[in-house]
Amino acid sequence: MNKKRKVTLSKNDDSYGIHFNAMASPCEILVQTQDKSLVQALANIISAEVWRIEDKYSRYDPHSMCSAINSNAGKQVVIDEETYLLLNFATQCYQLSDGLFDLSSGILRKVWSFNGDILDSSQFPSPDTIRAVMPYLGWHKIRFDRHSITLAKGMEIDFGGIGKEYAVDRAILLTKQYTTVPVLVNLGGDLAVTSPRQNDAYWQVAIEHPGLSNKLISEHAPDMIVSLKTGALATSGDAKRYIINNGLRYGHILNAKTGWPIVNAPRSITVAAPQCIQAGILATLALLKEENAEHFLTQQAIKYWARR
Repeated sequence: MNKKRKVTLSKNDDSYGIHFNAMASPCEILVQTQDKSLVQALANIISAEVWRIEDKYSRYDPHSMCSAINSNAGKQVVIDEETYLLLNFATQCYQLSDGLFDLSSGILRKVWSFNGDILDSSQFPSPDTIRAVMPYLGWHKIRFDRHSITLAKGMEIDFGGIGKEYAVDRAILLTKQYTTVPVLVNLGGDLAVTSPRQNDAYWQVAIEHPGLSNKLISEHAPDMIVSLKTGALATSGDAKRYIINNGLRYGHILNAKTGWPIVNAPRSITVAAPQCIQAGILATLALLKEENAEHFLTQQAIKYWARR
């Protein structure tokens, strides 16, 4: 597929910024160095890896591994080791969440579209419409091993729930193999750092505020600033992907057991963890616990920020 992709650099007082778009998100890499040639090399390495993962696992790309699996539902599809490891991680998430987190729930996009619209009753999905799709969900129906995967007919999978965080971790790994200078990788708000800034200083990270209530928001709310020296941060919430019906706001995170958006959950959860894919899944699992989100995260003995 011929895609127009562009990487740009920006110069700051003590660092460079690398900017590009991937996975429907603005991406920014901060490199604390004055060596422009090093920054250019990292720009090439990181953007190529992020775009590789996007091309391989995007459900929107007809040539992707994800599309090959979905278009051959009912048949055995050959997979590689990387795909097997991601599927194995998805199984662990499914089991940890007692079935609430399920990569096969992506098929619910045929019912739900969270684009910020205000819907009237005739546009809002009906219980019957959702019930008609539910038989095609269920990670337990999927068979895979190290060499192949077979979906039941009519099923689909969607790597969107883990793909961006996985790309962050891959970018960090490749960066550490190439240089020891401090680097922050931020893919649309999911991010990680290779090390503290120079002189053991913190990275200052702004986390977008999702709003102030579960109803239509008009007030402006400030971002939250988090200080980070090691590891990763991931945020899950409905700041950008939602719909509104009868004055109520419904976020894009869906309960795979019911087919409906979560209720009584925090508007936004940010989790700190050693790796971004860990932070991301814990933030999403917490939201799926709804009113018990904070209790779930406290049990995990990790640092988190929840905003309702």
